[in-house]
Amino acid sequence: METIEQYIAALPAEIQVIAEQIRQIIKKEAPDCQENIAYGMPAYKTFGKPLVYFAAYKNHIGLYATPSGHNHFSKELANYKQGKGSVQFPLNSPVPYELIQQIVAFRVKENETKYRK
Repeated sequence: METIEQYIAALPAEIQVIAEQIRQIIKKEAPDCQENIAYGMPAYKTFGKPLVYFAAYKNHIGLYATPSGHNHFSKELANYKQGKGSVQFPLNSPVPYELIQQIVAFRVKENETKYRK
């Protein structure tokens, strides 16, 4: 897959809706972000540095906001399965779009502070 549109189009219809909603949240919070596919999933950068990634799986949506994004929201993410820089939102529960928006907004500010010249 070469584009995010192709990635989303290849998903089952009900998951396409979720993936597109997450994409729109990211683009709203980071209107100048660069979108591409990296590591086989939608990837977003600001100031040339990773912002967030997401991926759709059979039973969950994975959000990868680097360890800092997850550490900052550790209390809010406590009920979700996590890895070092990832969190899994199960598809059999409502997707926490507002929390995703807050995490993306945090990462946008973080990249801006660190990398804006």
